[in-house]
Amino acid sequence: MEITRGGQFLVKETKCEDIFTPEDFSEEQIMMRDSVKEFVDKEIWPNKDRFEHKDYAFTEEMMRKAGEMGFLSVAVPEAYGGMGMGFVDTCLVCDYISGATGSFSTAFGAHTGIGTMPITLYGTEEQKQKYVPKLASGEWFGAYCLTEPGAGSDANSGKTKAVLSADGKSYSITGQKMWISNAGFCSVFIVFARIEDDKNITGFIIENDAANGITMNEEEHKLGIRASSTRQVFFNETKVPVENMLAGRGEGFKIAMNALNVGRIKLAAACLDAQRRVTSNAVNYANERVQFNTPIAQFGAIRYKLAEMATSAYAGESATYRAAKDIETRIKLREAEGTSHQEAELKGVEEFAIECSILKVAVSEDVQNCADEGIQIYGGMGFSEDTPMESAWRDARIARIYEGTNEINRMLSVGMLIKKAMKGHVDLLGPASKVQEELMGIPSFDTPDYSELFAEEKELIGKLKKAFLMVAGGAVQKYGMDLDAHQQLLMAAADILIEIYMAESTVLRTEKMAKAQGEDKVKEQIAMAKLYLYKAVDVVTQKGKESIISFAEGDEQRMMLMGLRRFTKYTNMPNIVGLRETITTKLVAENSYCF
Repeated sequence: MEITRGGQFLVKETKCEDIFTPEDFSEEQIMMRDSVKEFVDKEIWPNKDRFEHKDYAFTEEMMRKAGEMGFLSVAVPEAYGGMGMGFVDTCLVCDYISGATGSFSTAFGAHTGIGTMPITLYGTEEQKQKYVPKLASGEWFGAYCLTEPGAGSDANSGKTKAVLSADGKSYSITGQKMWISNAGFCSVFIVFARIEDDKNITGFIIENDAANGITMNEEEHKLGIRASSTRQVFFNETKVPVENMLAGRGEGFKIAMNALNVGRIKLAAACLDAQRRVTSNAVNYANERVQFNTPIAQFGAIRYKLAEMATSAYAGESATYRAAKDIETRIKLREAEGTSHQEAELKGVEEFAIECSILKVAVSEDVQNCADEGIQIYGGMGFSEDTPMESAWRDARIARIYEGTNEINRMLSVGMLIKKAMKGHVDLLGPASKVQEELMGIPSFDTPDYSELFAEEKELIGKLKKAFLMVAGGAVQKYGMDLDAHQQLLMAAADILIEIYMAESTVLRTEKMAKAQGEDKVKEQIAMAKLYLYKAVDVVTQKGKESIISFAEGDEQRMMLMGLRRFTKYTNMPNIVGLRETITTKLVAENSYCF
């Protein structure tokens, strides 16, 4: 199997045999998944109203239980009391533990991700021995203090100060942090502060001790994730020994960015089971609710929604586990070369930072749409707190904001890709100039042979990649390094990039299934892959056109628009209503998300 690099999906054809899919889970992974589902169905789902009524103590109690079950220690190396499982396992647990309520999901994600991981990845041996076992078992909980009132998306602009004592033995930390998840019950903070006038912030591990100048505001009142403890935290000359600095001086910004990369793919995973549950609930309700003497699940307007909800969930799953496995493969490769686990994991995730940003944006937006349509299917009942839809909708809303807003992540995904091209890690320039030549040439009018499953779809995905190279290449040629200043063009290019990765992942997963099980066994999945691609082509057409007419004019504009039409053209259009019918018929018969 060929080892891929991050962002390379854009310039090379990936074979379905080379991607990992949820159908490839091992027996151990399936057992792990089932034990997590059992925990959620027994402990969390039946107590949903306690979370909605801001029962913070109950969130903490459930976190302790998750610790006892070992769920907090999946990603922690065995040397520090963890299970030392692979990256796919980490995403799997995060996926299935997060579906019932955003309150618990946030507490779990903040603790295992940004609360524990910076110490496992950047800590000294002493720091890891001291803190990680307690965090892995759930004896202690972690929180992460980066955001400040004036420093949100611009994370490196924080004002919190760290001043070295006269004897050089400790730092004194003073400043204000906000939106701190788990603040109300955590034992350890990862805090970012600036030493003197350093360009970059520095990370510190600080134990939560009120006697050491640490105070908090009351719990924030929030739209969703209501039982996730979120407070402002104030440090007033809080003393921290110098040996509690995390990594080196000025390394804090790097720690923060890398922690967010891992956080992004885990956030995508955390939105998956929520979509499955919302879709299953919506199908149940549509089957039971009778209007005009007919269950509403038989009405085309409702069937449309159910098919789209299931398709988004299926696509999100396909892309998330593809990337998770690519990261895991990369980590194992580096470990085999003798790199430490810390370094291997950091570099593995960093390699696929583009995919992490793509997934964060795509899946967080899909879960919101899914919950929104869930409310609509329930009608008036969906707006009531007596049904689980309105809380799902409120909880989903934060996913587009934390771990870097979706706007920031859109711009990052394209920006990082261009940087990789500049460094020669991904050859974009060669393929982009080939696309230029192709636009000048005469198109082929041969009718290709599309008899094989997905032959036309895969060719179309190849053409969508050319559309991206044409649009992004044209913008880079026009603005060069000033492209950063043209955020609307970056955002449009990002939307094209996102759709390519999501559509390709969905088609490849389904092709792999069809080869293994036979096409007749997976006709609903084939329908979802075709439906997703059709909608992706629409997005590429719209965003491509918007970009081209905004930065090109005259002959160049006409040429590029002609190219865009060529690159988004089907030979055989799919029957979209027919595809949705195929998907919904299965959902309604099984009375749940069943893919």
